[in-house]
Amino acid sequence: MDKLWAPWRMKYIISHKNTGCIFCQMPKQNKDKKNHIIERKKFVYSVLNIFPYNNGHILVAPYKHTASLNKLTRPQIQELMELVTESMNLLKKKLKPHGFNVGINIGKVAGAGYDKHIHFHIVPRWDADTNFMPILADTKVIAQSLGQLYEVLTK
Repeated sequence: MDKLWAPWRMKYIISHKNTGCIFCQMPKQNKDKKNHIIERKKFVYSVLNIFPYNNGHILVAPYKHTASLNKLTRPQIQELMELVTESMNLLKKKLKPHGFNVGINIGKVAGAGYDKHIHFHIVPRWDADTNFMPILADTKVIAQSLGQLYEVLTK
């Protein structure tokens, strides 16, 4: 079994209590820097994924707690898609990726970690972002801390 030393995670593990929906709780805390909330709109917000697939992985979620896109109003869906597009533009400007994976997992069987609250994943990709680590060691290296990335994206 491979092991990675990540002592900073203990604070999260100890304090993490599964007492509700993170997508509902985060914006109510009004601690945007601590929670890595990048932008707030009327119906939706964007936030850095604290378990990123790649550097710059952003989530866009509605404030409304729903597991289904068809439970959102037309203005909510429009704003959701607008923030997905704006988040991609922000990443293009600040991180200069060569492409993106953008998607939404609806339901547990589709891979949704939080299947009761829909959210888009925006994952920037670079030509050289795959190396021997995931192939040989089944380990992904994220090259930038969330704090550093938050500062870059919010300047």
